Amino acid sequence: MREGQVALLAKQGEEFGAGDWFEVNQERVNQFADATDDHQWIHVDPVRAGDGPYGGTIAHGFLTLALVLRLARGVGPRYEGVKMSVNYGLNRVRFPAPVPVGSRIRAHVKNLEVKPIGENTVQVINQITVEIEGGAKPACVAELIGRHTF
Repeated sequence: MREGQVALLAKQGEEFGAGDWFEVNQERVNQFADATDDHQWIHVDPVRAGDGPYGGTIAHGFLTLALVLRLARGVGPRYEGVKMSVNYGLNRVRFPAPVPVGSRIRAHVKNLEVKPIGENTVQVINQITVEIEGGAKPACVAELIGRHTF
């Protein structure tokens, strides 16, 4: 087993902390709506959404999910010898609270599992919790599965 693999295995169960704050603006929400063809008024019509249940537009749940890698960037240690990392999938995803457009979000990262997969690969499951600044509930809680090849 390589040095980087051993270091990664030693991090099992650790909380790595929080990333930087990131503002979700209407332009990004509109771009996501265009990319996914999801133009529901709650996301893209500020006037109509102003009279809706949230008092304004909200980000798509899947936009919040799509941002988790960006939000978690730089949180946690780097490992020597990693040649390639891939997103392998998700175990569980929930969206407990909407993200109002104009709010700031950040990710908290906690490792749940590290497991060797073959000779040169390690599978990592991290729980990403997306916090809304000033919010009582998280916007998203997701278990991301990544594989790192050494």
